[in-house]
Amino acid sequence: MSNSTARPGIDNHDWTQAKEKAKEAAASVSEMASLAAAAVGAIASHAASDASVMASQAVRDVGKKADELAANAGVGIQGLGDMISKNSPEAGLLKNASETVAGVVKEGGEYLQEAKLSGLTEDVTHVIRRNPIQSVLIALGVGWFIGRTLKG
Repeated sequence: MSNSTARPGIDNHDWTQAKEKAKEAAASVSEMASLAAAAVGAIASHAASDASVMASQAVRDVGKKADELAANAGVGIQGLGDMISKNSPEAGLLKNASETVAGVVKEGGEYLQEAKLSGLTEDVTHVIRRNPIQSVLIALGVGWFIGRTLKG
């Protein structure tokens, strides 16, 4: 036998066909593995996209709830201003002072009710951008005060 791939008891033609079928099977397995990898990638991409959409919706829901809570707090603060106004003295310096305090409290409640938390954060961001050094110094002072309070 001149062919080195010949096997005893097996026809060369059969051996060649077996080799071709093995090559076809290997190519088929390779193609199936490639398709499976693409399917897994597509599923993972779809799952990540769904998770991103769900997270975005959760953030929007939390933001809406925070705005509702801030508006409700604004209503409560306005009520506090009304109570201060109703319980103020009849006349004199204390009446003027309590009316001023009641007015400021009511205005703060109205602002919080209208601006909500999202508007409040935008306003604070604007103030910080206009006054960065003062903002950092205030933050350091508040942090120091809280640290001292919690420490002892």
